[in-house]
Amino acid sequence: MMKTTSQWINVDTDDGSFGAYLALPVGGKGPGIVLIQEIFGVNQHIRNVADQYAADGYVVLAPDLFWRSGPRIEIDYDEAGWKRAIELMNALDMDQAQADLAATAKALRAQDVVGDKIAAIGYCLGGRLSYLTAANGVVDAAVAYYGGGIQNMLDRADDIKAPLLMHFGGNDSHIPATAVKSIAERFGDNELVEIHVYPQAGHGFNRTHPDSYHQRSAAQAHGNTLVFLSEHL
Repeated sequence: MMKTTSQWINVDTDDGSFGAYLALPVGGKGPGIVLIQEIFGVNQHIRNVADQYAADGYVVLAPDLFWRSGPRIEIDYDEAGWKRAIELMNALDMDQAQADLAATAKALRAQDVVGDKIAAIGYCLGGRLSYLTAANGVVDAAVAYYGGGIQNMLDRADDIKAPLLMHFGGNDSHIPATAVKSIAERFGDNELVEIHVYPQAGHGFNRTHPDSYHQRSAAQAHGNTLVFLSEHL
C-alpha cells in the first residue's frame, strides 16, 4: 500500500533558520496547508494532525514557532508541561511569529509538489495566528480552531480578504460566549467568514487528550474543514 510520508525541513529567515514538519500525501502532490501549533510545540499530536491532513490529500508544513527558545520543543499536558507552555507562549514575539509564518508559507509555495493555493490551519495560539496570517494576506484561505484573543484583534477584520473558517467550543472555559458573539457580530455581513460553534465542546476539543478531546465535535469540525478547503483551494 502507498503511504503518506513525512520529514523535517529547514525554513530560512533573515535571522536564522528553523525546522518545520513536512507531511506529504499519497502521490506526493496536493494543495498546501501551513499547520500552526498550539502552545505545546510541534509535538506528537500536531504531527498526527499534519499526517491526517496529508492522508486527506494535502501537503502540510508545520513550523516550529518556539525555535528561538529551543529547537523542536515538545511539551506534555501535565502540570509542568502547562507551566512551560505558558512561559513559551508569553516569550513568543507575535510579530516574529507572523514573519516566521510568512516564511513558512513562502517555503511551502516553493515546494514543486504544491498546487496554486495554500491555507493556514491553527489551533489555540495557532488559531489566533491563522487569523492574523489571513489578515496579512499570506494565504488563500484560513481555519482557526478555538483561536484565543481574536475578539481583541477585530481591528484587523477589514484586512480579511480570503475565506476564513472559525471553530469554537460552546463550553470553552478560555473563550467566553461573549467573545464568540463579538466576533460573529463583527463578521456578520462578511460572506467570506464562516463560524461554527460546537455546543458540547470545550477548549482544545480537537486535541486527542482525555482532558480536552471531544470526538464528535472534532469529527464534525474536521468534516467542515475539509468541505471548506475543497471549496477554496
